[in-house]
Amino acid sequence: MVLVNQYRHGLKKTILELPSGALEVEDISPLAAAKRELLEETGYTSNNFIETGILSPNPANHTNLTHSFLATDIKLVANLKLNVTEEINVVLLPIEKLIENIDNGILLQTLHISSLFFALKKLGKVQFY
Repeated sequence: MVLVNQYRHGLKKTILELPSGALEVEDISPLAAAKRELLEETGYTSNNFIETGILSPNPANHTNLTHSFLATDIKLVANLKLNVTEEINVVLLPIEKLIENIDNGILLQTLHISSLFFALKKLGKVQFY
């Protein structure tokens, strides 16, 4: 999996996350934003993006939605293209290692945990009992 280490001011520490971001004016769709963010933050791209789910981060008082995508058959094609305030390091991690360490707090961002669940389900890696 392609992940990013990124400083988060709220926690005042660098944490491991899924590549992600917000819809920008130039993005014509959530898919376009996902493709752009993956390329900017990691240098990777793919011809195969699958929307895996849509989440409401806080439906009690917010209207925004989070669109989750899974990119398969990724390729490194560019250098990072970061905003002036971003400091990101790309981390490649086998999916099994990520799952193995999920209970140890390897991912702290709740929307990323939910997006990971969607991806694992799509990949057939979630076991139902």
